[in-house]
Amino acid sequence: MGDLPPAAPAATLEAAPGWQPLPSRGAWLAALGGVMLGIPLAVGAAFASQASGWGSPWLAAPAALLIGAGLGAWVSVRRHLRTRWKLDDSGFAVRRGNWWQSETHVPISRVQHLDLKRGPLERGLGLATLVVHTAGTRQATVNVQALDAADAERLRDRLARQLDLDDAL
Repeated sequence: MGDLPPAAPAATLEAAPGWQPLPSRGAWLAALGGVMLGIPLAVGAAFASQASGWGSPWLAAPAALLIGAGLGAWVSVRRHLRTRWKLDDSGFAVRRGNWWQSETHVPISRVQHLDLKRGPLERGLGLATLVVHTAGTRQATVNVQALDAADAERLRDRLARQLDLDDAL
């Protein structure tokens, strides 16, 4: 695993050996996705104010839009900053969340194939999404968005090499 960067110290999380943070430049991309929470809240607020007769839908909808967009962006950025990944000899793992934590570990023997996705905003920021397709039906893919593009390529190549070595045995 010598070709991957060393773990950066994280002030927000306990130091865990081998866990790598996502690049901070991807946080604004996460915030952009979180802003979309404001749209259903604005529609709901407009209907609720119209149905209840309390307040004007023309005031409730923009207020809910701003509150929802701000809340969605904040939650998305926090989630991005708390996402970690790790690659070791046993496989690939992703750890997300603070309150509701999830950790997904994909053993090398379960990896079927790997994809890299790069949208226009990700390309502009030097980021990529790694998609690990696994054997089985439950959670058949593991996506890690906003990885550094170079890290994503190294992860893909390293997982593919390990997969080829395991197949040769």
